[in-house]
Amino acid sequence: MNWKFNFKKDTKADKPKKSKTREWVDAIVFAVVVSTIVRGLFFSAYAIPSGSMEGTQLTGDYLFVSKISYGPRMANTPLAIPFTEPTMYGVKTYWDGLQLPYWRLPGFTHIKNRDIVVFNKPDEAGPEYNLPTDERTCLIKRCQAIPGDVLSIVNSQVYINGKPAPNAPKQQTSYDVITTGLPINPEILQEHHITIQNQMLPYNYEMVMSVEAAATLKTFSNVKSVTPIIAQAGTYDAQIFPHNEKFKWNLDNFGPIRLPKKGWTTPLNDSTLTLYRRAIEVYENNKVTVNGSEILINGKKADSYTFKMDYYWMMGDNRHDSLDSRFWGYVPEDHIIGKAVLNWFSTDSTQNIFNRVRWNRVLRPIN
Repeated sequence: MNWKFNFKKDTKADKPKKSKTREWVDAIVFAVVVSTIVRGLFFSAYAIPSGSMEGTQLTGDYLFVSKISYGPRMANTPLAIPFTEPTMYGVKTYWDGLQLPYWRLPGFTHIKNRDIVVFNKPDEAGPEYNLPTDERTCLIKRCQAIPGDVLSIVNSQVYINGKPAPNAPKQQTSYDVITTGLPINPEILQEHHITIQNQMLPYNYEMVMSVEAAATLKTFSNVKSVTPIIAQAGTYDAQIFPHNEKFKWNLDNFGPIRLPKKGWTTPLNDSTLTLYRRAIEVYENNKVTVNGSEILINGKKADSYTFKMDYYWMMGDNRHDSLDSRFWGYVPEDHIIGKAVLNWFSTDSTQNIFNRVRWNRVLRPIN
């Protein structure tokens, strides 16, 4: 007797065909997963919301930010709705019940002086905000000092390790402008990206512009003088880091201050604790108390402290219209998002619909 067993697959038995709705759902899920991976590990798009980098980056610029340059930072809050703001209509778009520790994959390079960097706002690290690191406001500034550098500002000029740092080609600051009383053509101001910040008298203005624009403005027959506005050295500004009268620092005259570097040990005294307490306590999660002349860290007497992270100094190219490290201090490495690499689009909201796109800034590399 011959026994025959047919184990061949019945090719006539077709799989149930997916409905159109199911096909669309699968496609959307696939697109969201892929875009989330790309956005989390490789590139993200950001918009310039303010004028703090004006001259170099303009309000209305749309950027691609490379996360692989410095190494992708893994999400602190992995359970979040992708492509949304941290809070929408008063409701959180993330769950802070699960927060992962800081961890970064290797990158191609390290942050260098004068890189344009996107990072989370360190000023929102305090308990009053109660925000995970990756849900804090995103900012874009230029890195002026890297870990281990000694930074100072003298009459608005940045010095790194005692040497003047190169200024951005289109860096802006405030100028006191005195005219003969005759008005300045608004089209000229617009052409040279000059902004009137304040008008004190009919002939006296405070204007924000680049050095190049200031030189051009001086040549006009109805302009008597164009003088940089610089805060006097030794004048204390309570808004400026470290917000202590022992350090009479302001926007234009600041420091010197050494940027903490991972593994660097600083002695602890009244002065160093004033400068570095925020890093020790807020960013590196230690409890600092002062008992008379003794400094206690986590309940133990400490004469020195060794930093666990690297820190950076970020400043806007629009020097008198930028909330930056001069106000809230150094930026810890766990706040770094990536390097700005490409202007992919740009719009000017002050123009009509036909002239709104800045075509000369589309697909423009960022230096």
